[in-house]
Amino acid sequence: MRNKFKKGMDRRQMLQSTIAGAGAAWAGISFGPKAFADGHGEEPKVNFYNWDTYIGESTLDDFENLSGIEANMSLFADNDELFARLREGNPGFDVIVPSDTYVARMLAADMLEPLDYSMIPNVSNLNPLFAEDASYDPGRKYSVTYMWGTMGVGYRKSAVPGGITSWSQLFDSDEFSGRMAILSESSSMIGMVSMYLGTGMNPATQAEIDAAIDLLIAQKPHIKSVAEDNGQDLLISGEVDVCIEWSGDIGQVMLEDDDLDYVIPQEGSLIWADNLAIPKGAPHPKNAHAFINYILDAQAGALIADYIQYATPNEAARELLNADYNENPSVFPPEEVLAKCEWGAYLGEEVSQMQDEAWTRFLAA
Repeated sequence: MRNKFKKGMDRRQMLQSTIAGAGAAWAGISFGPKAFADGHGEEPKVNFYNWDTYIGESTLDDFENLSGIEANMSLFADNDELFARLREGNPGFDVIVPSDTYVARMLAADMLEPLDYSMIPNVSNLNPLFAEDASYDPGRKYSVTYMWGTMGVGYRKSAVPGGITSWSQLFDSDEFSGRMAILSESSSMIGMVSMYLGTGMNPATQAEIDAAIDLLIAQKPHIKSVAEDNGQDLLISGEVDVCIEWSGDIGQVMLEDDDLDYVIPQEGSLIWADNLAIPKGAPHPKNAHAFINYILDAQAGALIADYIQYATPNEAARELLNADYNENPSVFPPEEVLAKCEWGAYLGEEVSQMQDEAWTRFLAA
C-alpha cells in the first residue's frame, strides 16, 4: 500500500482511494436508524477517552452530523494513564478504549458498566472470534473489540540494511545505540523482554519481573526515548531509526514514507485487542451505547480501519476494504507469525503492583 500513492496527495485522498466499492464515500453515508440514541432525556453529548491517532479522520463529525450527539474526545498515552485517571472515579467519560488486560484489571476494580446489547445491534458485524467469550471479559458483558494487532519493531530500511530479526538487537546489544525508542507501556514492555528471556509474555514472580527490568536498565544508555505512544513520529521525523510500537501506528507512517517497515522478530511478540467499554459513572450511558453501535457499523468501521491502519475485527467493514488493507502483512500478520505471539494476561493486583514498581525503578535508573 505504501508505494501506491503519489507525493502531494493528502492523507484523506490517499486513504479514500483504498476503499473498495462506491458505497463508502466520505460524505452522505447512511448508517441506519438503529445507530443513534434519541428521545431518552440525555443531553446530546458523548465524551470519548481514546488513544492518540486512533479514530477515523471524520468519525466524530460524522457521528454528530448524523445523530445530533456532540462527540468530544480526550487522549491518553497508555493503559497505565487510563487506569490511573479512572481509578479514583470517573471525571466524566462515557466511552473508553482499554486493552485486553486492562479490561480485566478494571473489572477486578469494579470500574466498568455492563453493556446493553439490545442497543448495540451492530455487534453482529464482528468476527465471532472477537464477539464471543474472552478470557479477560467472560461472556463479553463489559466490552466489545474495537481493533486488534501486535507489538513489533518499526524501522528505517536505509538505516538498518540487515533488517530486524531478533529482539536481541534491541534488548541486548548496542547496535542501535542512541537511535531507538521503546514504549512507555509498562506491562507490555516487561512482558516483551520476558518473552525474549524465555519466560513468556506474562511474568508472574518478582524474580522474573526483575530480570526483565534489569535487562532494560542495562540497555537504557542506548535508548534515546521512552515514547508515550509516539514512536512512529520519532521514526518518520528521523529522530530514531528503530522503535518498538503498535502495528497500526507504524502502518500509518508507512503510508507516508516507503523507507519505513514493520516486523515481528523471530522470538514472537504480543498480540492484543483494544476494546470499547463504558466506565462506571458515565454521564451519558445511552449516548455511549449509540456511539459504540455507530463505530461497529460496516461503513463507519471501514473508514476508521482504513485511516488508522489497525486490524479491524469487523468482518462487514473488511468486505468494503480492498486487498491493500486486507492482505497487508503489517496489519494482518501471516498465521505462522501469529503462532509465535502471545496474549497478555491480568495476573492480579499484586503482580500489577510489582510491575509498576519495577517500571518506576527503570524510569529512575
